[in-house]
Amino acid sequence: MTTVATNRQASHKYELFDKYEAGIALRGSEVKSLREGRVNLKDSFVRIIKGEAFLFNCHITPYSHIQNIQLADPVRMRKLLLKRSEIDRLAGQTSRKAHTIIALSIYFKKGLAKVEIAVARGKKEYDKRETIKRRIADRETERAIKKRK
Repeated sequence: MTTVATNRQASHKYELFDKYEAGIALRGSEVKSLREGRVNLKDSFVRIIKGEAFLFNCHITPYSHIQNIQLADPVRMRKLLLKRSEIDRLAGQTSRKAHTIIALSIYFKKGLAKVEIAVARGKKEYDKRETIKRRIADRETERAIKKRK
């Protein structure tokens, strides 16, 4: 498994719940661009439209060696390949208030491009501070345990 890109802000901005692995429908030049690591997942999200899942705002820079670079739209919506039961479960979870689906990472698995998505809810400012405090406290306890040994 080769990780191409990750959304590092996701765990900071959102409280993550269920995670899913989905295939992604790409054009040939987009796959080549992914292999070069030219992708940005910062503001990408998933929306379910007419029973199909689509990835929005995923910026894949056009491959530099293609002839007709004008035809390549870097932020077009891309279809995600999921099972019907997974799409139905995601639709049910996002129908709740303030829940959304975000992209966490893109990677290659057995030569196929995959996207890791998660159902998430936005954190409030005080939740973000609490998470930081908890992380610092855990780090200090780990240091104290290490010193004792």
